[in-house]
Amino acid sequence: MHTTTLIKALLRQPTAHTPVWLMRQAGRYLPEYRELRARAGSFLSLAKTPDFATEATLQPLRRFNLDAAIVFSDILTVPDAMGLGLYFGAGEGPRFRHPLRDEQAIKRLRVPEPEALDYLYQTVAQARRALDPKVALIGFAGSPWTLACYMVEGGPPGDFQLIKKMLYRRPELLQRILQVTSQAVASSLNAQIESGAQAVMIFDTWGGALADGAYQRFSLFYLREVLARLHKTHHGQRVPSILYTKGGSPWLAEMADSGADALSLDWTCDLGMARQLVGNSVALQGNLDPSVLLGDEACIRREVQRTLQAFGPPAAGFGHVFNLGHGISPATSPEAVATLVNAVHEFSRVRGGAYA
Repeated sequence: MHTTTLIKALLRQPTAHTPVWLMRQAGRYLPEYRELRARAGSFLSLAKTPDFATEATLQPLRRFNLDAAIVFSDILTVPDAMGLGLYFGAGEGPRFRHPLRDEQAIKRLRVPEPEALDYLYQTVAQARRALDPKVALIGFAGSPWTLACYMVEGGPPGDFQLIKKMLYRRPELLQRILQVTSQAVASSLNAQIESGAQAVMIFDTWGGALADGAYQRFSLFYLREVLARLHKTHHGQRVPSILYTKGGSPWLAEMADSGADALSLDWTCDLGMARQLVGNSVALQGNLDPSVLLGDEACIRREVQRTLQAFGPPAAGFGHVFNLGHGISPATSPEAVATLVNAVHEFSRVRGGAYA
């Protein structure tokens, strides 16, 4: 029997309160994170040094009564391990030295050896040992489509010109990238599970950039491939999976049939309507607008309550995990996050079968 509130909610089991964690809860809005990054010397040094990455994973748990930690890493570590040469240019964000621009490079693409991401799995193991047993640890990876966007464009995809040109002119090349990448993503997530992650999340950040039809063919198909390969249990415990497609509201019913245990929703989606649509098939995570955290305390508490009420009263068989619809803005104050976390726990306590 699971003892963590997060895992119970993801498996649609009754919980005493709605669990809460936040995407990018370890990051630049925390002064202690900025100090840690300065000590590490660079973002990549921070992410690739298990002691540093473990410390970044744990920092938010020391400030806030969160129900889960998410391992500190980056979705682009998988293509980096595939030989694309990840680096961060000054003011440019992530870039690849060897983007996939020609047929021969695409044909040479291979699933990386496990040792190439050993630093990530060490971080997962260290973080799990350091966490309170009641706090769940989440592992994650980017979706095959989202990773392919960076791998072909060479960095943030912008207007998606190169990747969509390949999609419409040479779809077989894109499918080759997606096939290999889906195997690499599944391998990384399984290794994170073996190292101590109790739930895993797939970030399909750029799925919403696809047209209807293209989403099903080039994103959802490969998401299903990844989810089908995942370990469903570890040491006799269920390991739930969370799927997040930013801009994925048009395809919620299809996403609910992907094999994921939970869908994470962005802030444009009506939580109550999503619950009606998916019924008892999956749990739901989300979906507060991250910009709410730039408001005052009264605003944050009001919007937390509104989000909880949109999901509806707690009931056995329905799971809700409170989260943002995307990551925390670096401009967010830690005090705002504390207000949010405390409000979720306060308002979601079960009293007579309804939210307080």
